[in-house]
Amino acid sequence: MILDIKGLRAGTEEGEILKGLDLSMNAGETHVLMGPNGAGKSTLGNVIMGSPAYKVTEGSLEFEGESLLGVAVNERAKKGIFLSFQNPLEVPGLTLEAFLRSAIREKSGKPVKVFAFRKKMEETAALLDMDMAFAERDLNTGFSGGEKKKAEIFQLLLLEPKLAILDETDSGLDVDAVRTVSKGIRLFKENGGTLLIITHSTRILDDLDIDRTHVLVDGRIVHSGDGTLVEEINAGGYAKYLGA
Repeated sequence: MILDIKGLRAGTEEGEILKGLDLSMNAGETHVLMGPNGAGKSTLGNVIMGSPAYKVTEGSLEFEGESLLGVAVNERAKKGIFLSFQNPLEVPGLTLEAFLRSAIREKSGKPVKVFAFRKKMEETAALLDMDMAFAERDLNTGFSGGEKKKAEIFQLLLLEPKLAILDETDSGLDVDAVRTVSKGIRLFKENGGTLLIITHSTRILDDLDIDRTHVLVDGRIVHSGDGTLVEEINAGGYAKYLGA
């Protein structure tokens, strides 16, 4: 088991959002988290990543058998957790390449070999059909929505985390951008990565084998099933799960 969450309660100063949530994932699995707006889906991703905006008040949160409670965001990243954001931040003055080089150095604790790193970047860009000039631009600055999402998938493949939490990664993307993002996700999965995909849309799931699908309502997972649950929700919505 790579992720084990039991009885998790968490929220902000404005109130509790997660209300006794349970979730477990084995290494290499792909889980999908769905639910109505305001259910707490993005909150869960942020709590797993350790965002200081949220406070855990009860329950346990373990990654590879070790508690994450009290562990800083950067240390969670070093352990192999990756979170993509609905709206990635712009960082003027820091190129995507420089950011990745610094992140890999922090993760490994070793100097980055420039030639090998550059070669890997070029190979990854080729796999995603991306121009390498992309990596020379300031991180997310002036990027379109699709470019920001592509940049995150580029980061995902370069950083090689153990667990990737993708929060609405396909939101607002055109057909070509969805194709690029989906290709990157498949490559990550084929290399043994574990995925927790938070989504309303299901386009990004078309070419993935889904192990478990979870329905989150009012801060709790109220129902779980296999990949067929995605189609059931597409057809009938969340009405049957509200008030569960």
